[in-house]
Amino acid sequence: MSTQQTRLRAIPGVMEDLSVGRSKVFELIESGELRSVKIGRRRLVPSTAIAEYIERLESEQCPKVSA
Repeated sequence: MSTQQTRLRAIPGVMEDLSVGRSKVFELIESGELRSVKIGRRRLVPSTAIAEYIERLESEQCPKVSA
């Protein structure tokens, strides 16, 4: 797999990465929670956007405990 293919994920790959359905992926894109780009007719999600989304979820749901 080339570097370009791993940097931009197609919707089925995003579905697999996030363990959600197609509708949820498009809902996240429409709401601005998940960045995406359009190349021709294809909607692609940068792998960095997926990582950022997961980090945001973790920080919201698992607050750090102060000692």
